[in-house]
Amino acid sequence: MTTGVRRRMGVEERRQQLIGVALDLFSHRSPDDVSIDEIAAAAGISRPLVYHYFPGKLSLYEAALRRAAEDLAERFVEPREGPLGARLLRVMRRFLSFVDDHGAGFSALMRGGPAVSAGGGCAVGTASATNALIDSVRQAAYDQILAHLGVTEPPARLELVVRSWISLAESTALLWLDGRRVPRAELELQLVHDFAALTAVSAAYDEEMAALLRAVLADEPADGPFADLIGRLVALAPQSADAAR
Repeated sequence: MTTGVRRRMGVEERRQQLIGVALDLFSHRSPDDVSIDEIAAAAGISRPLVYHYFPGKLSLYEAALRRAAEDLAERFVEPREGPLGARLLRVMRRFLSFVDDHGAGFSALMRGGPAVSAGGGCAVGTASATNALIDSVRQAAYDQILAHLGVTEPPARLELVVRSWISLAESTALLWLDGRRVPRAELELQLVHDFAALTAVSAAYDEEMAALLRAVLADEPADGPFADLIGRLVALAPQSADAAR
């Protein structure tokens, strides 16, 4: 027979619990709309105890954003096995799954953190800290993509392609959150196609990029994402030619 006695948490365990509870709440609503009382109730503790672990809502919000940034960076980690197209597709599935699950938190992270009123228990001024967090996510994503390409010292055009694609993925995800009008699975594939398209355009201007693209395509199976894009583009060619006449 159980007694229902609640187990006491250690300091760090309680802090991590509060961060998880706050992240869940902040992921779905503006920080202005989430109160310390709500966070306390969701964690099963009193309001004063929340303040025992965090000086205020702002510090708790920053901790939640930090965890979100770490989680987001981990979404780009992928075993370097198999064709690149399939690897990138798995990465984009995890990336958009995070965006879907943490819409409000993702938006706040990408747009420089909260701009909430003092009456909401927070103060404006987290932009620089949040920018540092998202820069760390971007760099982690950049390093992962280069590792998948087997490149340690990227030429200028490759750096442009990879960083541009990461920015494109961010902005696309933010726009998609406003209504989710494109099916997520289609958007995941489209973002992989975007990477291939950016690389192909750059390859048209640079032989080093062309050699890299050839190596990538040589490993691409007939049913892979990159081969799928080539098939779609080829299918468009006759229509484009007819339209030009």
